Order: sequence, then C-alpha cells, then structure tokens
Amino acid sequence: MRGTICLLAAAAFATAAQATDLSVSVRTGNGRGVPNAVVTLYPGAAGDAPRFDWPYRMAQQNLQFDPFVLIVPVGAVVAFPNRDSVRHQVYSFSPAHPFELRLYGKDETRTVRFERAGVVALGCNIHDGMVAFIKVVDTPFAAKSDASGVAALRGAPGGGAILHVWQPYLKSPNNEIVRSIVLPRDGAVRETLLVDLRTPPDRRADY
Repeated sequence: MRGTICLLAAAAFATAAQATDLSVSVRTGNGRGVPNAVVTLYPGAAGDAPRFDWPYRMAQQNLQFDPFVLIVPVGAVVAFPNRDSVRHQVYSFSPAHPFELRLYGKDETRTVRFERAGVVALGCNIHDGMVAFIKVVDTPFAAKSDASGVAALRGAPGGGAILHVWQPYLKSPNNEIVRSIVLPRDGAVRETLLVDLRTPPDRRADY
C-alpha cells in the first residue's frame, strides 16, 4: 500500500513538474515594447476551463474605460461600474457580442455575460473618445503584455501548440498573428515577436 502511495505521489509530482513557463515579448521593429497585446496559447491537449484571478471589470473613470484591454473567459459576467460624475451609455457592435447599456450615472453598475470567444470593441454613445476592448478567450493560457511588451503564461504543457498574439492596432489580418511553436516538457521559454502597429486614434477626452 505504501509503495502504491509513493508511486502515485511520484506520478503527481512528475505531472506537476512537466509544465513550461512561456514568456512572450511583443516588440516593434525599433525594439519598443508593445503593451496591451493579448497572448493566448492553445496546446495540443485540452486544458482546464479558463479562469483568471484579475477582476472581470471594465470601469468608466475620468471619461475613459479602465482597463483599455480586458481578458475574460467564455461565460464571464463583466461589471461596468460608472465612477464618473457624468452618465455613460456603453455599447458594442462587435459580432462576438453586440449589446447596449442605457444611460446610467455615478456609482451605478451594469453587467454583461459574454458567451462567445472573440473581440468585443467598446464605445460610449455620449463620449466618442472612450474606446476599449474585451478579449473573450476559450483557453486557460492567456495573458496581456505589460508596459515593456512582455506577457507571461505559466504552467503550459509541453509539446506542440498554437500561439496567438492580438493587439487592437496590430497590422495583421484581424489584428492578430498566429504561430506554431513547440514547448519543452518543463523549464522556461522566451519567444519574441516583432510586429507593426497602426497609429492609434487620439483617446484624450475633450468634453
């Protein structure tokens, strides 16, 4: 019995150890890091249902959306709190999930459930300079690049996988680059992607 327990423990340890930490650096041709790029990984084997530890929240604050890009899993309920002293009317015409939240004011919150993977571009019917994006994903391996352009994916299984990099102003079909990669069974790996960006529109609030 003790031998069986030891074997099971060893197998569990080996399974836990056979995971790769993937760091993806998204950069322009001149070496500048690209923030707000969503990196998703699709391994050959199906993984757990996606769940992330950051808030599923898209606030309206200082006449802007916060955050500019939000990653949520399929089925997530996203809160839209209004922290401004003016009213907002949030909407999206995106095929992944068109919706509209009628005018609501300070300290009020509305919610939307997102049932389909894809990109949801957000706007406000009252304030044209308010723009943001929700990336709804169907993989547990997803992360957003930081100010230096780096996104970190933890605990990915080794073997062949498909890497997606999306950014709202990426010069590529559907604002996305797709690449096949092979990950080792354990350890840490760094990938670098060089990208071209379109000039983003001015998001300053002139109201």
